[in-house]
Amino acid sequence: MPQEIITLECTEAKAEGMPVSRYMSKRNKKSPRTPNRLEKKKYNPHLRRHTLHRETK
Repeated sequence: MPQEIITLECTEAKAEGMPVSRYMSKRNKKSPRTPNRLEKKKYNPHLRRHTLHRETK
């Protein structure tokens, strides 16, 4: 199955005006389980806690 590389960006830091943290990840392009943008909880070093990171285009 084809994998695509995506960028995950912090949503909470963006709203607070802090520097955003970004992570690179992979996802299955044709998976029926992930039709929308991917969301994961990842660590943000600027906020020093785990926050919601959403896929960017």
